[in-house]
Amino acid sequence: MNLSPSPPLEPMLAKLVDDLPEGDGWLYEPKWDGFRTLVFRDGDELLVQSRELKPLNRYFPELEEPLRAALPRRCVADGEIVIATPAGLDFEMLQQRIHPAASRVKLLAGTHPASVVLWDLLAHDDASLLSLPMRERRQRLERVVTANASVRLTPVTQDPRLAREWLARFEGAGLDGVMAKPAHGVYEPGKRSGMYKVKHSRTCDCVVGGFRWHKDARGTAVGSLLLGLYDAEGILQHVGVAASFTERARRDLVAELAPLREGALEDHPWRGWADAMQSADGRRLPGAVSRWSAKKDLSWEPLRPERVIEVAYDHMQGTRFRHTAHLVRWRHDKVPGECTYAQLEVTPPLELRAVFGDG
Repeated sequence: MNLSPSPPLEPMLAKLVDDLPEGDGWLYEPKWDGFRTLVFRDGDELLVQSRELKPLNRYFPELEEPLRAALPRRCVADGEIVIATPAGLDFEMLQQRIHPAASRVKLLAGTHPASVVLWDLLAHDDASLLSLPMRERRQRLERVVTANASVRLTPVTQDPRLAREWLARFEGAGLDGVMAKPAHGVYEPGKRSGMYKVKHSRTCDCVVGGFRWHKDARGTAVGSLLLGLYDAEGILQHVGVAASFTERARRDLVAELAPLREGALEDHPWRGWADAMQSADGRRLPGAVSRWSAKKDLSWEPLRPERVIEVAYDHMQGTRFRHTAHLVRWRHDKVPGECTYAQLEVTPPLELRAVFGDG
């Protein structure tokens, strides 16, 4: 490709902060939860590049025609690949698209088509736009991109009050938080400089249903706790893990959890899951492997589901935590039966409908 910049190109990254910066000169955008991508087009040539600098074209064939229809003939654009559903973004379905079988990719492209949300223009015609201010790059993006059903532009605002409203209601759409970008900032590939992200943060009480040993410390240190919530039918569902413990805490947990290991498997609601790939409805199970974790030891040790912990999490992806949760405290005052999905905050996916429509 005869473009400037040309592929491969590292995307600019953001720093995680606790609060949105305010004042003159900030642009705020939703933080989309999908696959980061840079799209290069040089005439009939089209490259959809991942954050890891790898081509994604073969995994998302349904995007090539819409991208050619939306983009000018010579350009480089920055954005995110997502799968939008009436219930919000579906990251788990997006992960399934990275599959070695072309037949599987084709099937999913038809049943769960992906979309691209664009927010930046890095080149147009023969000109690199990296050194232009963010505000001007955004204006050019709006002028040259013809949005369609599969290629959208992210919303943007200069109003910090609206950005905070977005942060409060984004989770219902599966969005990940809010971005803050300096209006006069240049684009610096591969760097975390001047661009910030604020993510959702909330807590809930979960049942501890098992644990995994820490790598290279089997029998002496806990790596993660397996968390559960009771659904409306009273079934304990696996919702994710809590990790990121200190070395001392990992070793202390071995003694803390020892009494709960006695006879844990006899009536455990997750008995037999360690060898299962997934449940009947497609939800991930504690011992399941995937293309993303095929080389990891995901064997787990059952615990009698009698203890409750409060964990901090950013947002839900369907029925599970999207990212690893973090231990806040043990809740000795709570009984496991109180740990249900009903305690979670649920907001409607309004912002997603604003971008993609009711369909």
